[in-house]
Amino acid sequence: MGKNAPGRVALMSIRPEFANAILSGEKVVEFRKRPVADDVSHVLIYATMPVGSLLGWFAVRGQQTMSPKGLWSTFRAVGGISRSRFFEYYDQREHGTGILVETAGRFPEPVPLSELGTTLRPPQSFQYLTAAQSDTFFKMVQTQPNVKSDSELHPLARVG
Repeated sequence: MGKNAPGRVALMSIRPEFANAILSGEKVVEFRKRPVADDVSHVLIYATMPVGSLLGWFAVRGQQTMSPKGLWSTFRAVGGISRSRFFEYYDQREHGTGILVETAGRFPEPVPLSELGTTLRPPQSFQYLTAAQSDTFFKMVQTQPNVKSDSELHPLARVG
């Protein structure tokens, strides 16, 4: 995907501590058991309970799929997760994916998921927004000034 070019948007459920670490620039790779589609340009962050709201978003720089050992070796310094939690998450998995954060932005206040439509439910892992939901998302973020640029993120975010 080009530099923040609007593509498909994935709504992703992320634990609050990891969501906040991404939005602060401390965590610049989101680990997943499976990759998102190649045309995903942005991830909308739904912080799971007890928050239960949209906290912000990040632009996707790319993703890498490899063995958990390879992911850990490549991204441990910027993954925002302990070794034991990382390998517990990937237990019995041959492959995992690291989704690289290019830029991140936080909403001034948590946003209810219903802002994107009444039929939307928190995804188990992630789901793709419809075109109408994506349009709403891009309108929501156009007015947000507090986006961390890739130069403000950890240099290893540019791995890949």
